[in-house]
Amino acid sequence: MRDLQEASDPDIRGSVAAMNRAAQSAREIAIQSNTDLIIMKNDNIVRISPEELGLNSLDN
Repeated sequence: MRDLQEASDPDIRGSVAAMNRAAQSAREIAIQSNTDLIIMKNDNIVRISPEELGLNSLDN
């Protein structure tokens, strides 16, 4: 599978940045609303608490 950044279509190349912005927005909203974030990681559903998200944001 090719890297999306190497796609010839500029919309596809731009989708990577859009997905990253959406993920960051979801983390921020989960923290603000004190709601767990549900993600898929290694084919498993993972629940991340707002506290864990806040701690992880300190690492970045």
